[in-house]
Amino acid sequence: MLKNIPKIVSPQLIKILCEMGHGDEIVIADGNFPAETCGQRVVRADGLGGEEMLDAVLSLIPLDTYADENLLLMETTNGDPTPAIWAKYFEIAQKHDDNMRVGNIERFAFYERAKKAYAVIATGEGAIYANVIVKKGVIQ
Repeated sequence: MLKNIPKIVSPQLIKILCEMGHGDEIVIADGNFPAETCGQRVVRADGLGGEEMLDAVLSLIPLDTYADENLLLMETTNGDPTPAIWAKYFEIAQKHDDNMRVGNIERFAFYERAKKAYAVIATGEGAIYANVIVKKGVIQ
């Protein structure tokens, strides 16, 4: 056990967050996301939700201050409504970092970007379109 580390952050995830450098990206994926197909490294977080995982991750890393967009969401398709979880993600990100710059990525472009991400955290989040890419900033 370590002090000040959220209990939902596994040793594997701590290692991955430590390995990541400035500009590296990590995907927090919902339960429907093809994590094993897209992830170079996959951290299983079954049973955990996207909100709690985003909160834990952003308590440990900053958002990239140099990127135009540092919090990227998968766009909805076929006229699907804006997911309620997005507002919660914005709240969480703003709580940890006032440098949040949100972007949206088309679904298949999101998958391709996820394949280049440093890692994918596969949560059990049940909300649809609850996938988010976090771009790591500089620790100061």
